[in-house]
Amino acid sequence: MWNIADTLHRWCREALPFALATVVDVHGSAPLPAGTSVAVDMDGNAAGSISGGCVEGAVYELCQQVLKDGGAPQRAWFGYSDDDAFAVGLTCGGELDVLVQRIDPAAQPHLAAALAEGLRGRPTAVAQVVDGPEDLLGRTLCVLGDGDAAHGTLDDGEVDRAVTVEAGALLRAGRTARVEVGGDGDTCPEKLSVLVHVHASRPRMLIFGAVDFAAALSRIGHFLGYRVTVCDARPVFANTARFPEADEVVVDWPHRYLERTEVDARTAICVLTHDAKFDIPLLRLAFDLPVGYVGAMGSRRTHDERLHRLREAGVPEEKLARLRSPIGLDLGARTPEETAISITAEILSYTNHATGLPLSHGTGPIHGPLVRSQAGGRTASYDAPAPAGMGR
Repeated sequence: MWNIADTLHRWCREALPFALATVVDVHGSAPLPAGTSVAVDMDGNAAGSISGGCVEGAVYELCQQVLKDGGAPQRAWFGYSDDDAFAVGLTCGGELDVLVQRIDPAAQPHLAAALAEGLRGRPTAVAQVVDGPEDLLGRTLCVLGDGDAAHGTLDDGEVDRAVTVEAGALLRAGRTARVEVGGDGDTCPEKLSVLVHVHASRPRMLIFGAVDFAAALSRIGHFLGYRVTVCDARPVFANTARFPEADEVVVDWPHRYLERTEVDARTAICVLTHDAKFDIPLLRLAFDLPVGYVGAMGSRRTHDERLHRLREAGVPEEKLARLRSPIGLDLGARTPEETAISITAEILSYTNHATGLPLSHGTGPIHGPLVRSQAGGRTASYDAPAPAGMGR
C-alpha cells in the first residue's frame, strides 16, 4: 500500500470509504511485489497499479463490486491460465494472489495515523490479515517507530502481541513480507497469514574518501534512495560544494566517524580512500559491525597489499571474506560515473543474494529465488535466500 500512500492518506483524512486491492502473494515473474496496491473510491477514482497494466481492468471491477456490496473481502487469482469470470493473463507469465477489501477510514483511524507517519519519512509498518478466519480477514494493525508502539487491533490479545513482534522485526530489517502466526494454544487456535507492509527509514551508504569517484557514487546512491554520507579527514576535499547530493559531509578520520555513527543490516560501506592509514583501521572496525556490504576500491595489487596488512593486524580469514575488493562488478567501467554504476550494481547483487549474471543467460523466473545460467559452456545454479531488506 505504500506505493499509493499519499492518495490513501488523503482519502482517510477526508473519511472517504474506498476499496483496497493488495497483492498478497506472487509466483513467477510477476511485475510488482507483494504489498503493491490499487485503490478505488466511491466516485470511481483509482490510484496505483499491481501489474503494470495487464490486469488493472479486472481489479478495478472487483474494487467497485466490493464497494457496492459492502461485504466481506474477496480474493482473486490472476495467472497465465486463468479461466474464471475475470480471466486475464499476465503478460509476464507470473501469478498474483490479490485481496480486495472495503476500507472505512472512520472505523480505522490508526490507518490514517500510520500513513501520515510514513509520509513524514518515519519507519512504519501496517500488518494486514490476508488469510485466516473470515472475521479477521483484512483487519490491520500498525506498528510505529522502533517497533514497540502498536495501534489498532486484530484480535485484542496474544495475536496482537505476536503480530507486533513480527512486524517490529521486519520494520527493523526494512522488508515487506508475509508472516504466519497462531495455530497454537498460546496465541490463536487458528493460523493467520499476515502481510506486513513496511515503510522503512532510508538505508545508509557510507562513502569514505572525498574523491571524484565518491561524487559520482553519492549521486547514484541518492538516486537509489540511500541516505548518503561522505567522510574524509581532509577538510579541503570534504565539503558540501563538492558533494551537493550527499545528505551529510563529515570531516573526520573514517574509523572515528564509523565508531560513533549508527549502522544496520542495510548499510553499505564503500571505502575509496586508497590509503592504508585510513583503510586498515576503518576496515578492521567495519568487519565487526552488522552492515550489509563492505567494499574497497583499488587495483588487485592494492587489494593484495591491503589483505596482507589486515592479516598482520590480526583480522581472521572469515572476516576478510566479507570484503568486496576490488569494489564493483566487471562492467568495463572507466569514468567515475561508470564506476559508480559498477559499485551500486554489486551492492544490489550482493545484498539481494543475486548472481550478477546477465538475465539473458538464465532460465526460469527472473524474480524467483532460483537462478540458472548458461555461461562459458557451464551451467551455474544459485539458490538465493530471502533478501535482507536492502534494495527491496
